[in-house]
Amino acid sequence: MSLANWVEAYGEGTVLAVGGALIGAAFGFMAQRSRFCLRSAVIEFWHRRFGEKLAVWLLTFSSAVVGIQLLTLLGVLDVGTSRQLASRGSLSGALIGGLLFGAGMIMTRGCASRLLVLSANGNLRALLSGLISAVTAQAALGGALAPLREAISGWWTVDGGAARDLLALTGTGHGAGLAFGLVWAAAALYFGLRSVGGTWKWVGGIGVGLCVAAAWWFSYAVSQNTFEVVNIQGLTFSGPSAEWLMRVLSHPAPKIGFDFGLMPGVFLGSLIGALVGRDFKVEGFKDGYSMHRYIIGAVLMGFGAMLAGGCAVGAGVTGGAIFALTAWVALIGMWLGGGFMDWLLDGKLANVSFPLHPAVQRKAP
Repeated sequence: MSLANWVEAYGEGTVLAVGGALIGAAFGFMAQRSRFCLRSAVIEFWHRRFGEKLAVWLLTFSSAVVGIQLLTLLGVLDVGTSRQLASRGSLSGALIGGLLFGAGMIMTRGCASRLLVLSANGNLRALLSGLISAVTAQAALGGALAPLREAISGWWTVDGGAARDLLALTGTGHGAGLAFGLVWAAAALYFGLRSVGGTWKWVGGIGVGLCVAAAWWFSYAVSQNTFEVVNIQGLTFSGPSAEWLMRVLSHPAPKIGFDFGLMPGVFLGSLIGALVGRDFKVEGFKDGYSMHRYIIGAVLMGFGAMLAGGCAVGAGVTGGAIFALTAWVALIGMWLGGGFMDWLLDGKLANVSFPLHPAVQRKAP
């Protein structure tokens, strides 16, 4: 049964949701087994410890770039109509949002996708941080924080189309994009061979990147097999988290689509990975200071993601792999913001004491 027949029989929304769930499950399993995490890669980079975490991130990013550029050159993918390229973007939002998101992911010990993966492993800190980040993202999208987001985004904008496409701006093409991805793959191979880590470092890192490419291809394929307007998209997590929040809190719920299946798919895939690897463990907060840190970080991350146009996966890998200008600005901001916040927490703020509430102090041993 062809994809067109599936769409005709069940509707594009249902087909997209099923595809999102399957790709999400693969992403969650691979991300859990490989410990894929931008935060960890950023810390290793700025501490000049070019080890396993950096290698996994480079494997993911290079695999996404190579996969997407190959699919484009083969004529089975065209991302020209995607939001990251076709619509008007904000360079000020991408930079400031990336900086805020990078700082927030250091404070919460994980980006949006990593928090979802860890939540499925029993980490209650990640669950709370993810919920707060989703609430903040929704507030920035259409709530109390929307005016601030719109104001910052309006400072420096860029037209959609060629002005937002790095391959067009540099006068190269998808062949050059593929070559660029292969260079990153060589860097990933170099750091991967130098670092510790077993088979899952390679399989999981490459698998996560291919899931990003698969999401682009699948949504594009559905759009080509329906008379309805279907926005092609890749993997992202901040927007879908906010959407799921609204499904719980409001009625009627938004139409189902790719994001509807993605979130539970990732959760289930990560849970299976945790059970297979015997990593499932219920964890909570140790003290009041750590809770303060996670909450502040989650707020920064949620607002930053909406400013930047996506999370570490949505803007950083998904948008970066199609060479969207704003995505690269956001990705650079995440690396810089993460490095700065890690320096603050590891150095300047390491010895700063935060007095607890008297009730908490009385309970302390």
